[in-house]
Amino acid sequence: MTEAKGDFTKQKLWGGRFTGQTDPLMHEFNQCLRYDQRMYLADVRGSIAYSKALLKVGILTQHEANEIERGLGEVAKEWETKTFAPEPDDEDIHTANERRLSEIVGKDIGGKLHTGRSRNDQVATDLRLWLLEEASTIKKYLKDLITVMVDRAEKEVDVLMPGYTHLQRAQPIRWSHLLLSHAFSFNSDLTRLSALLPRISVLPLGCGALAGNPFGVDRDFLAKELGFDSVAENSLYGTGDRDFIVEFLQWGASTMGHVSRMAEDLIIYSTAEFGFVQLSDAYSTGSSMMPQKKNPDSLELLRGKSGRVFGQMSGFMMSLKGLPSTYNKDLQECQEPLFDCVDTLSASLRIFEGVVGTLAINKKKMEGALTMDMLATDLADYLVRKGVPFRETHHVSGKAVALAEATSVSISQLTLEQYLTLNPKFEQDVFADVFDFEKSVEKRNAIGGPSREMVARQVRVLRKSVSDN
Repeated sequence: MTEAKGDFTKQKLWGGRFTGQTDPLMHEFNQCLRYDQRMYLADVRGSIAYSKALLKVGILTQHEANEIERGLGEVAKEWETKTFAPEPDDEDIHTANERRLSEIVGKDIGGKLHTGRSRNDQVATDLRLWLLEEASTIKKYLKDLITVMVDRAEKEVDVLMPGYTHLQRAQPIRWSHLLLSHAFSFNSDLTRLSALLPRISVLPLGCGALAGNPFGVDRDFLAKELGFDSVAENSLYGTGDRDFIVEFLQWGASTMGHVSRMAEDLIIYSTAEFGFVQLSDAYSTGSSMMPQKKNPDSLELLRGKSGRVFGQMSGFMMSLKGLPSTYNKDLQECQEPLFDCVDTLSASLRIFEGVVGTLAINKKKMEGALTMDMLATDLADYLVRKGVPFRETHHVSGKAVALAEATSVSISQLTLEQYLTLNPKFEQDVFADVFDFEKSVEKRNAIGGPSREMVARQVRVLRKSVSDN
């Protein structure tokens, strides 16, 4: 390893207490600028707001506050244009920005910005500001995905297909009904994210290192200036709380779980054995050996990414669970899982929107997979309408299925005489009333069912939720 040059404590915010050099390996171990620099704008915004609060209590003059705002504007522009030049002593985005600010406006002015502020409340503020922005973007991606699914469901309402339980054919449903079932899962994610945002939007700035601010800064002013919904009412809580990150990671794991489940459905339905859907070329790949193959790699990657997000969540919770109160350096371990979760969610939701929006369905294959035995429940329901108790009709319907299998015909091909041997309530109308897939689906017209009317209702409910959230 090359020997480090220079005094690594010379410019550190905490260096006054220390007289010896920091081990270069420790310096690298402690440094997080390589990944927390993505919060540069949040850090600049928080610092500008804090300079205004210091102006209000007389720590800064108007000229000094103006200079700090000007200097921080230049710092932000350097990050934006990728011209910011980090120094070896820049441990994190907060150190880097303050060091560069002092270079621009001078140490006499730049050195006043941190008055009454700690990196403990500063980093907590930056994280919340950054996450609020990113969560709002992810929320938009989620709403776009739901909208694509709802649009398809409304357009393709005519298409029937088997509904499955235990991956066995169960009852006929609409393709739209299946799409909307997944859309409602994502809608739950949407409403949960909306409920989470106020718990992220809590201002820690002004809590100091842990014991509050000694200069009486107006924290309500800071909250308003930065767009927070509320302020942290307890300084120990404000500096040490990372539950908002845990909640977001949990939310992300749940949302990606829903992505994974729908991806699994589409992977199965895209196989030659089903042939219900076909992915567009834009979201598929081929085999390096077998030229005939079209692999659903986009869906498989999405399914795999769900495990990645869950791992980030569980890993950080393990880091968090044993910590004493207020700030501990372990809390730095929240950043990489959070950043990775945000990146993964953002990419996954956009990719999934593309997959769902461009896949082709095979109506003939879907409807060709419907078989008359899937109407066995309808046969039982027919007798219920004739006054026979359901527990008895269920038994009769099962015997009809067994008789059809024994005589190598479908239940729709049994004769009326054969049905009458099972129950005297059967009449000629059984054939027209029961053995029609469209009729079967349309009879299920209670709220939540797959009838046209209920699909239209579900579309309205989802569109309203997307609009309201």
